Amino acid sequence: MSNQCFFMERGTLGTPTVGDVLTLEGPEAHHAVNVKRVRAGETIDLVDGTGVRASVEVLDTDKSSLRATVAAVDHEEANPVRITLVQALAKGDRDLQAVESAVELGIDAVRPWQSDRAIVRWNEAKAAKALGKWEATVLAALKQSRRTYLPEVLPMLSSPALAADMAARTASGHPVLVVVLHERSTDSVARVVQTWKADSLQATVGNESAPAEVLLVVGPEGGISDQELEKFIQAGARVALLGHHVLRASTAGPAALVLVRHLLDQL
Repeated sequence: MSNQCFFMERGTLGTPTVGDVLTLEGPEAHHAVNVKRVRAGETIDLVDGTGVRASVEVLDTDKSSLRATVAAVDHEEANPVRITLVQALAKGDRDLQAVESAVELGIDAVRPWQSDRAIVRWNEAKAAKALGKWEATVLAALKQSRRTYLPEVLPMLSSPALAADMAARTASGHPVLVVVLHERSTDSVARVVQTWKADSLQATVGNESAPAEVLLVVGPEGGISDQELEKFIQAGARVALLGHHVLRASTAGPAALVLVRHLLDQL
């Protein structure tokens, strides 16, 4: 059984070595001690979102802190191709369900998208709180899945802003693939990704100055409008079909992510 995983403030774990004594404080320590009932003598994992995992033996606890000695340290490599889920806002927290599953399945970043047909709307007063809910969902999924890298939660974009972001990325000179999942396409996700991998990605292997990235764009319950689709295509996006069955907004992104990671040899 895997150790319970707890999150230290990003970047604070540093480069621990076996025998070091670490202190977990604040709300996360309170959660570990008072909710998860972690006690002296137990082994837990501490991560800080940067790829480092410290397996530690708890020395002592109080209501708001926990001290532990490092028993083992693991450094994980980041994925060579960064994958971002651009998820349209959806009712019934289906967007959050998609984000949660995507984090568990290995996504590197998520971005909320205010699409034209989205029923859910984030006004200026609501946006900060709603984005905070996305961040909390990502962190909880990281701990549940025992990940060491904390996926980035990017700011919400409207459709025009998203098209501009796509255009900037595809024109950057880096190997970037933007895949818009849409039932109108006759190209499969697999074919689009395999072609990009052969034509664009292989030429940059080992070139750290040209980071590779895949964006998976998932629309709302009402679908992506023709106007949005045209703007995205003009910005360099490829439209691809995930399958013949219509998936919910909460399912399409995670399903595409598993396929893309498999095709990129990340699984």
